[in-house]
Amino acid sequence: MAQIKIKLVKSVIDRPERQKRTVQALGLGKIGSTSEKENTPQIAGMVAAVQHLVEVTEL
Repeated sequence: MAQIKIKLVKSVIDRPERQKRTVQALGLGKIGSTSEKENTPQIAGMVAAVQHLVEVTEL
């Protein structure tokens, strides 16, 4: 499968706990942090749940 690069561009402050945990599970912490993941259906679903907080690019 293809790799994707996920970058946190908005803060998780004042977001529901579920979104905070999803961002953490994606391996992101502070704004500007990045993570490279395999583009699996599970990861795609997590990204879709927090798409308003992250920026995704394919590698």
